[in-house]
Amino acid sequence: MIVVSIDPAIRNTGYAVLEGDHKRAVALDYGTLSLPQKLPQSECLLAIHEKVCALIEQWQPDELAIEGIIFVQSHRTAIYMGSARAATVLAAARYGKRIMEYPPTCVKLATVGRGGAGKQQVAFMMRAMLGLTETPAPDAADALAIGYTHLAASDPLKAHLFRERKYI
Repeated sequence: MIVVSIDPAIRNTGYAVLEGDHKRAVALDYGTLSLPQKLPQSECLLAIHEKVCALIEQWQPDELAIEGIIFVQSHRTAIYMGSARAATVLAAARYGKRIMEYPPTCVKLATVGRGGAGKQQVAFMMRAMLGLTETPAPDAADALAIGYTHLAASDPLKAHLFRERKYI
C-alpha cells in the first residue's frame, strides 16, 4: 500500500509518502511545504491543495492520511488549521481517494508508545523506525508518523488501538 500523509498547517504543512503495511514501512518522499508570512491565506490554501494534488499524481497512493483536529486555545488557529485540512480533503476528493483521520494522541501512541510524546521524540522515532539517514524536521516527522500510523492500523491484532480513526 502507498499512503500520502499530511500534517496540515497554513505556513508549514508536513507531507510524506510511505509504502508498506503493518509489518514494514519505507519512506518514499517527505518534507515541509513552507510558505512565507507575507503570502495571503488564500494563496497558502491554493499552494497546499496543489502540493497534495501533485503528490497524488506523482505517487498514485491507495489512500491518504491526515492528522485529526486537535484542541487549540485560539479560535483563529483552529480556523487556519481547518482551512489547511480542507485543502487536503478537497485534493483527495478530486482524485477519488479515501482519506483517514488520526488524532495526534493516536499517532504518538503508535509511533512513540505514549500519547503525550513531544515533537522531538516523534522525529527521533521516525528516523529510527524508517531507517532515515537524518532526523526529519518536525512537520515532516509528524507527516511521516501519520503515514506510519495508517500503515500500522492495518494490523488486525492492533486494531483496538485505532478506534478513534475515521474516514472523512
